[in-house]
Amino acid sequence: MLNAKRVLKAGLFASLPPEWPEPLMPAIRAAVAASRQTVVVLDDDPTGTQAIDHVAALTQWSVESLVAEFKREEPCFFMLTNSRSLGPDEAQTLNQQIASTLLLASEAAERRFVVISRSDSTLRGHFPLETESLSQVLGPFDGVLLVPFFETGARHTINDIHYLAEGEWLVPAAETQFARDQTFGYRNSNLRAWIEEKSGGRVSAQEVSSISLDTIRCGGPRRVRDELRNLTNGRVCIANLVSARDLEVFVLGVLQAEAAGKRFIYRTAASFPAARAGITPRPVLTAGELDLPAAGGGLVVVGSYIPSSSAQLRELIETGSTDNVDVNVRALWENTSRAAEITRASKELDAALRSGHDAVLYTSREVITAPDPFASLAICRQVSDGIVAILERITARPAFVIAKGGITSSDILTKALRVHRAEVLGQLLPGIPLWRLGEECRWPTIHYLTFPGNLGGPAALKDAFQKLKAAQARSR
Repeated sequence: MLNAKRVLKAGLFASLPPEWPEPLMPAIRAAVAASRQTVVVLDDDPTGTQAIDHVAALTQWSVESLVAEFKREEPCFFMLTNSRSLGPDEAQTLNQQIASTLLLASEAAERRFVVISRSDSTLRGHFPLETESLSQVLGPFDGVLLVPFFETGARHTINDIHYLAEGEWLVPAAETQFARDQTFGYRNSNLRAWIEEKSGGRVSAQEVSSISLDTIRCGGPRRVRDELRNLTNGRVCIANLVSARDLEVFVLGVLQAEAAGKRFIYRTAASFPAARAGITPRPVLTAGELDLPAAGGGLVVVGSYIPSSSAQLRELIETGSTDNVDVNVRALWENTSRAAEITRASKELDAALRSGHDAVLYTSREVITAPDPFASLAICRQVSDGIVAILERITARPAFVIAKGGITSSDILTKALRVHRAEVLGQLLPGIPLWRLGEECRWPTIHYLTFPGNLGGPAALKDAFQKLKAAQARSR
C-alpha cells in the first residue's frame, strides 16, 4: 500500500464536506450521565492530560485508592502507567495487572467503567499490544477504536491517512521525525497499513474498518452509531477526524452504540478522553489564575532529545536568564563515570536553586542507540534514572517544575517526587498541562508542567517558562 505525500492543508480541507451543523456536547454530557460509567484513562506517559482539566491523575493504584476514586463519581480519572518506557513483556504484564485491579475496585465501589489506552498522537507506543493485553482481562470487546486525532497538536486523519500539520502543509505521519523513533518507528501513514505493520501482519489492512468523514459530516451521530454496531470480535476501527465538531459527532455515535449494548476499548490521543467523558476543555490558564510562590527559582528539566525539543531548549537558554547544567548522557550510561556525573550535576543544580536562580537541567543532545529497538529504550531508561538520581539529591525546593518529555515527566513524578495523586489544573499553553501535586509528595502542592516532547514551536518552552515567571511576579 503506497504512502501518501504531503498536501496543502487549505486545499484538502476545502474538498471535505461541511462540518455537522449543530453542537453536540450537551447531548454527550447527558449520555455520559445516563451511562453511569467512569472513564479510566491509562496514559502511557503523563502528557496525555493535555486536553482536559480538573481531573485526578494517579501514579499508584492499589484497590483501595481506585475504590476511593470510583466513589467520587467524577466522569474521568487518569492512571499514569509510563508504559512507553517499558519493554513489551513488562508493558503487557502491567496492563493486565491494572485491568485486574480495576475490576476488583469497580466491583467494590459498585461503579462501572470504560478504559481508554491513551498514547501518542504521532503513533509511537505499544500498539496493538496494550489493547490486546487489556482485552484479555476486560474483554471480549466488539471493537478497538483507533483515534489518533489531536486538535491542539494539529494531528488529523483523512481517508485513513494520519497527518501532522506543519505550516500550510499536511505531512503524512510516516514522513515526520517521529516515525524515525528508535523504538517505536514506523513506515506507514495509512492507518490500515500501519495497523498491519504494527501487528506484524496478524491484522491485515483489509480486516480494518473505518468511520469516514463522509459518514461523520453527512450522516451524523446516528450513522456513526449504525456503523459501529456492525463491529464484532474485537475488530479495529479507525476514526477519521479533522475538527472538534467531528470528534463530537463520533463520540455521540460511540455512546449511542454503547447504550445499544456494544462494548469498545479505545486507543487514542489526548483529544478523545475529554470528549468521551463529556468535559469541554477550558481556555488556557492565565498568569493571574496561578498561585505560585513569590520567591525562588524555577526548575526546567529537559530529557527529550528529538530535534524540536532541542530547538526549544536552545531558545530558552539563549535568553540568558537561567543557570544551565548539562548532563553528559554517555557518562550516565557508562558505569565508571555515572556516579561522578550525578554528583557534579546535582551540586551545580542545587547551588543555583539555593541562590534563588532559575535553573535548567538538560541531557546532552547526543543520542546513544543499540541495534535492538528495545535495547535503545533501556539506554533511555538508564539516562532517565540518572536524571532522577540528580533530582533526589536536590535540597532546595524550586518555585515550580517544568519537565520536557514524556518519560522524563513520568520518572520525575513517580521516582524523584514520589507523587501518588495530582490534580490537572488545565493547559498553561495549548496542549501543555499544568498540575498541582498532592500533599504526600516530596514538594507538596508544587506546580508541575508536563511538557510533551513532540509539541510546540521553537519558542514554546521559553514561553511556558516566562508565563510561570510572570505568575510569580504577580504574587509579589
